[in-house]
Amino acid sequence: MSTLHYVNAALMATIIAVLAASVAIYLWDPDYFTLVWAAEDNAVEYGTALFLLISSIVLMLHSRSLGGKGRHGAMVLTTIYALMFFLAAGEEISWGQRIFGWESGEFFQENNKQLETNFHNLVVGDFHLAKTLFGPILTLCILLYLVALPWAFRRWDGVAALANRFAVPVPWLRHAAVALVASLIIAVIDVSRKWEVYELIFALISVSIFILPQNRNKVT
Repeated sequence: MSTLHYVNAALMATIIAVLAASVAIYLWDPDYFTLVWAAEDNAVEYGTALFLLISSIVLMLHSRSLGGKGRHGAMVLTTIYALMFFLAAGEEISWGQRIFGWESGEFFQENNKQLETNFHNLVVGDFHLAKTLFGPILTLCILLYLVALPWAFRRWDGVAALANRFAVPVPWLRHAAVALVASLIIAVIDVSRKWEVYELIFALISVSIFILPQNRNKVT
């Protein structure tokens, strides 16, 4: 069993532990769940930012490997994927604003729901980015990636060829199963901050996928 397989097993165990802890804390004290466990600047939020950053680093390593093999198109695309996860990590903690204590610029003070330097909480008129692009639309795209892609990858050569050509790391069915179980658990937790746990789960799943995707020989 390789080191990557041990790391992957640890990630999956961490996902199970986070879900179990979230359910236990919710049943024990919903207020503690909201005010401590899933609160801003606490373990769940920082964990999400950390694993999104790790995802970005893993993808950048893949990009470097692809460039070394002369697959420059796939290298560029993988670099874009890495930058997306880097941006997501920064957004999660408002680019360190609360950590370092600096103030938002005028634009964000006027247009950000939390008066912080991030884009996912922007509100312009009646348009709230977190409730549109970063809400149900993003969730649907992620679930399609986790659930539909691994199924289609195994059944249609065209889908497999496109995924390999564009260096898209393809999840395993176990990732789809974990995502569906996590979705059901989060659905029954009735507190507003439950989505912070959901984000952490998907950040952990992302690292697991990127280090050992189905098509690892095509994306690294």
